[in-house]
Amino acid sequence: MAKVPSAVVAAGGLVGGYGVARWTGKRQLGGVVLAVAGAAAAQRWRQQAGGKAAGALTAAYVAAFAGSHPLAKKVGAWPAVFGVAGAVAVASWVVADRQN
Repeated sequence: MAKVPSAVVAAGGLVGGYGVARWTGKRQLGGVVLAVAGAAAAQRWRQQAGGKAAGALTAAYVAAFAGSHPLAKKVGAWPAVFGVAGAVAVASWVVADRQN
């Protein structure tokens, strides 16, 4: 069975984490989704592109999560989440997934 690209895992973690938090009303549960997907993506990034790339992509993932909050005040919550998730997905594909 083919592996799910790390770009999909990372973007899914950002979108899924927000969605779970919003729909359940439990921010901590959304945080769990965000953290689990981030850890899974980081492991894949390390396997595919090495430690330095994994560190940079993990930093981008965390920055995307943090940056979505002020961005949401300007464009709305869902557009902000989809925007940062897309940016992380593109970075992940360029750095790690494209080679495989």
